[in-house]
Amino acid sequence: MKARFKWTIFIAIGIVIAFPLFSMTYFTMVRTSTPQFCSSCHEIQFAYNSWKTSTHVNNPQGFVADCMDCHLPAPQDTFDFFYAKTAHGIKDIVIHFAGGAYDHERARQQAYAGFRNEQCQKCHRNILYLPDKRGAMLAHRSVIYARPGYEKRCVDCHKNLVHNKRELYQYKQFREPYTGQGL
Repeated sequence: MKARFKWTIFIAIGIVIAFPLFSMTYFTMVRTSTPQFCSSCHEIQFAYNSWKTSTHVNNPQGFVADCMDCHLPAPQDTFDFFYAKTAHGIKDIVIHFAGGAYDHERARQQAYAGFRNEQCQKCHRNILYLPDKRGAMLAHRSVIYARPGYEKRCVDCHKNLVHNKRELYQYKQFREPYTGQGL
C-alpha cells in the first residue's frame, strides 16, 4: 500500500511540474512564431515590410503565409520544427546582440538554398491546374514529376517573390470588383 501511495505522489508531482512547463513552452513557441515578433529585430525590418506587401499576404484569396510557413519545417515534423526554430532564433539573437553586421543577401541565399518544394506545396497544392496557363502547368509538372537528374526546386524560378530590399513598398488593396448594381 505504501508503494502505491508513493507512486501516486510522484505522478501528482510530475503533473504539477509538467503542465506549467509544457504550457510555458507552448506559449513561448506561439508568441515567437508571429511575423511581428520576427520583425522586432531591426536587421530584418525590410524583410517584414516587403513580406507585408507581397502576394504572400496581399492577395485576392485572402490567404497569408507567414515566416514559419516558408522558413521552418511543417509543425507536424515536431523535432525538426523545434530544432530549426531554436537554431534560427539563437543565430538571430547572437547576431542582433553581438552587434555584428547582418548580411541580408547572404542570409537570403542561405534561406533559398535550404527551401524544399514541400514547404511551398503546403500552401500551393493545386499547381498542376492553372486554367489558361498551359506553360505554367507544364513547368510545374516538370518540377513535381521530375526525371532523375533534372530535379528542380520551386525557388529556382520563384526566387524574387518576397524579401527584396527596395526604396518604396507598394501595397495593393484587393476588393470585390464593382458591378454597377446597387444594394
